[in-house]
Amino acid sequence: MYMSIKEIIDAANERQKPIYELAIEQEIEQTRASYEEIWSKMEKNLATMENAAKKSTEGNGVFSPTGLSGGDAVKIKRYRESGKTLSGDSMMFGVQNAIGVNEVNASMGVICATPTAGASGTIPGVLFSIQESLQLSHEDKVHFLFTSALIGMIVANNACISGAFGGCQAEVGSASAMAAAAAVEAAGGTPQQSSEAFSTALQNLLGLVCDPVAGLVEIPCVKRNAIGTANALVAADIALAGVTNVINADEVIEAMFRVGRQMPSELRETGLGGIAATPTGIAIKSKIFGEKVIKKER
Repeated sequence: MYMSIKEIIDAANERQKPIYELAIEQEIEQTRASYEEIWSKMEKNLATMENAAKKSTEGNGVFSPTGLSGGDAVKIKRYRESGKTLSGDSMMFGVQNAIGVNEVNASMGVICATPTAGASGTIPGVLFSIQESLQLSHEDKVHFLFTSALIGMIVANNACISGAFGGCQAEVGSASAMAAAAAVEAAGGTPQQSSEAFSTALQNLLGLVCDPVAGLVEIPCVKRNAIGTANALVAADIALAGVTNVINADEVIEAMFRVGRQMPSELRETGLGGIAATPTGIAIKSKIFGEKVIKKER
């Protein structure tokens, strides 16, 4: 079982295999399931992402029970169609899907946690952003998910992917780095370039706090997936350009873990700090849960 990004990159180079093949091999070895069974499960994950992204832009979109989030994926789609985007149609298509998938999550719809529900829009956002420009086949998209999954396992085993433990850097940060690494491989980059993209992406979001308003995975979680998507795409391009990092991927993972442990509990998914503690954030919580809950916490 691979225990570091370096082990994955070394194995990919030595065996002349893409990262996704290493992921499938490890899964077969660990689960004793057949290639067909493992492939089928990942196809189901892809279908879940595609269905969520599609659902988010049907009609007026989807909305959460609280009314705090929803409908923004449709707005972005219409904005894209105007042809006036500042960051380009491809980037905004990724953002549209990242926000859309998270809106489906907030509306109690079916999503694929990648690696968590709160970060579920980042990986599909990146994948769907590049699928047309790279002319990715169905198989290519499944490969993308296997690559991101193997990289994500390293983060989970050596640090954390929980906002409650490590802040949003552990959720959207990890998802963004996973997607960046997979995007590089999908674009024909080297295993080392995938590692560089991962390192850049996670460094960029190091220290990102988890401060959900009213403790719900809506504000600012939904929009943070948009930033995670954009960050991953930029990190992937930087790596493909040949830019490297002084701090390698495994050391960045260690740093993220330490930063998470140093964060006060108020900034780790408790809804007691950050924007959750603003007057508006407190008022929203009071409206949803009642004044008695707020007074009791104080």
